[in-house]
Amino acid sequence: MQYKILIVDDDVNICELLRLYLEKNGFESVVANDGLKAVEYASKYNPDLILLDIMLPGLDGWQVCREIRKTSEVPIIMLTAKGETFDKILGLELGADDYVTKPFDTKEIIARIKAVLRRSSEKDKKGETEEVKYDKLCINITNYELVVDGNRIDTPPKELELIYHLASNPNRVYTRDQLLDEVWGFDYYGDSRTVDVHVKRLREKLENVSDEWSLKTVWGVGYKFETVK
Repeated sequence: MQYKILIVDDDVNICELLRLYLEKNGFESVVANDGLKAVEYASKYNPDLILLDIMLPGLDGWQVCREIRKTSEVPIIMLTAKGETFDKILGLELGADDYVTKPFDTKEIIARIKAVLRRSSEKDKKGETEEVKYDKLCINITNYELVVDGNRIDTPPKELELIYHLASNPNRVYTRDQLLDEVWGFDYYGDSRTVDVHVKRLREKLENVSDEWSLKTVWGVGYKFETVK
């Protein structure tokens, strides 16, 4: 199978470099140089993965990611010239699967693409409905639905994957680094603040719903989904 990659960057030289390396490694590629075209091409060409720059004319990368996530779970790798933690966290909060900071090594880009596609493919192959249920809580990872006390709650993909992972392993304590590795599936360069951000937002949705389970902080270690034994 030849995967199709949508490259979104307003720098034509970067686009051409990426296109050449992708095609050399057996990928098909489509290029968009602004945010509006990116949204259009994401729908028109149905790519298997999107390389998405943040600084774009028309719509910026954040807006493009938001628009695409309204209708698609296509894997997205953010390309950013910025190294601030805020940028990384925001990208992942909006549903990006990975990020690469410019200037990047083309071999790293190819490795990241293959890793994200592999995880996406493994998720698709499972086929059967995967969900965990507790009192007043249902987390369906197949349809990406979170139902709390009978109400469907809009939840970003990574938030849902995080609570699904924790709830699938009740009472097990995870460090932040373990969660980054097992939920995000890539090296986050030692920056674990994104886990805290996701847990905080999940707590806003889940706190005081039931006395049979809770999302707990284990001080100095990490987090766990605690159930009444």
